[in-house]
Amino acid sequence: MKLFNGISAAPGIGIGKIFTVSSIKNAQIPKILIQEAERNSGWLRFESSLQLTKEYFSSLLNTSNKEQQSVVQTYLLMLEDTEFIGQIKHEYETNSFNIEFIIDKKVHESADQLKAIGDAYLAERAADILDVYGRVVHTMLGYKSADLGSIPEGSIVAAHSLQPSQAMMLFQKGIDGLLLCEGGVSSHMAILARTYGVPAVFGIDKIEASLPHEAEVIIDANKALVILDPDLETKKQYTQHKTETEQRLSKLAAFITKKAVTKDGTVIQIFANIGSVEEAEIAEKEGADGIGLFRTEFLFMSAAEQGLLIDEETQYKAYSSVLEIMKGKPVTIRTLDAGGDKVIPLAGMPGRSEKNPLLGNRAIRFCLTRPDIFKTQLRALYRSSVHGKLKIMLPLLTDIEQIKKTKKLIHEVQAELEAENKPFNKTTPLGIMIETPAAAITADLFAAQCDFFSIGTNDLTQYTISVDRDNIETAPLFSEMHPAVLRMIRYTIASAHQAGIPVSVCGEMASRTESLEVLIGLGVRNISMSPKKISEIKAFLSQKVLSEMKEIADTIQ
Repeated sequence: MKLFNGISAAPGIGIGKIFTVSSIKNAQIPKILIQEAERNSGWLRFESSLQLTKEYFSSLLNTSNKEQQSVVQTYLLMLEDTEFIGQIKHEYETNSFNIEFIIDKKVHESADQLKAIGDAYLAERAADILDVYGRVVHTMLGYKSADLGSIPEGSIVAAHSLQPSQAMMLFQKGIDGLLLCEGGVSSHMAILARTYGVPAVFGIDKIEASLPHEAEVIIDANKALVILDPDLETKKQYTQHKTETEQRLSKLAAFITKKAVTKDGTVIQIFANIGSVEEAEIAEKEGADGIGLFRTEFLFMSAAEQGLLIDEETQYKAYSSVLEIMKGKPVTIRTLDAGGDKVIPLAGMPGRSEKNPLLGNRAIRFCLTRPDIFKTQLRALYRSSVHGKLKIMLPLLTDIEQIKKTKKLIHEVQAELEAENKPFNKTTPLGIMIETPAAAITADLFAAQCDFFSIGTNDLTQYTISVDRDNIETAPLFSEMHPAVLRMIRYTIASAHQAGIPVSVCGEMASRTESLEVLIGLGVRNISMSPKKISEIKAFLSQKVLSEMKEIADTIQ
């Protein structure tokens, strides 16, 4: 029995035999000097392969699965990126090497640039570029992908890397787990694994050698653990654990269509936190009452990987899609929260070069210094407002003047849209995140200026007790149950109730049962969390009594 640790990309337990999918990612790309007379035929070969690859991905759009469609559409956009294709052409015309070598060179240069930024999300986008253009080159060279049709149902698939299009086929075949050398929690692969409910562990070094074909293996993706050749007792324990988990999840599935109601009849609204259109699909399937937090910075990061600042039309389509997916349920979209630990690698955007980036020019501060970027997002948001029940939320406010300045920009945007005869909902609610002590302490003043509050307990805790939650050294000191944090929350809730505006919690505190009891006891009735936690929290609340939760909240004060 041998143990391996990796990164948990999708939770669950998988038990089965390894099916190794050989990668052609590292296939030898020839480097050949060519004559001028050969240059045109090489480019025509590239264009032909590009078209074949587009046709392949376009064929995958013929599905009702929205997540699959979204991934495929992303790939098609990459294949239609005229700027990047122009860079390939320039490189090809100014060098004397074969087109396959040039493409491979440019693709790896682009991917390396993204990886060098040091941002996990952009590293995943680098993997997407390698995958999609790798298929183009492999088509030109006559390489064939692995035969995925021969994979037995219930297998644990192990590979260095896979294209999302390959993963879609695997998940539909009913595999019991996925193990990859490359990938992270924000990758398309991870999103798809979570969507299909396939346990997945990524980041296992030299996977093809470490996990031989047809070897028996157990995946404990809850602990990011892989067990090769388990003994009989270990296999028995995990088989039982898997059965119990499946039974528990089966019971929880009954709560998807139910409202969250306590044992004594108190209704709690449960919303979802998302960062992409794909995750909105998951939220809707998991029975969310709406979207409590749409982190738009991920849209900006995705565009930045192509060296672009996301435009109004692209934002409009993304926001509209989420609103339509949620079918009239409220969708709270947070304006750009760039800076700090959310780096967008473009000139003029806030980065980590500041001495104290978490206290620097980030979020609403940055947006107000760049009204061109801010107004573009506000235009997209208001245009999308006709597609559903939109709520706009501002991050990291510390001063009343910040919301007043935002309202002035909103009036300008609305005037522009009216002049252009573009429809929008003028009464779209405007709210703020309460995630700084300054905002919490002056919550009564902010309440007079906005339509709702959402308490971001992650940052509120960090700023209140001066503990970096991502620092291993100080992590044990991070406590959302600190009396100072709870007093901030209590005062915020009281200020919201006095002003007659709704208040929700969208930090991790809302998805942990022990702290959720306290929040509800303090008066919170709207919470937002990861989509996959919703059924579990609904089931938990169904066994709780409001008076008992109030007693718990009073006790810890």
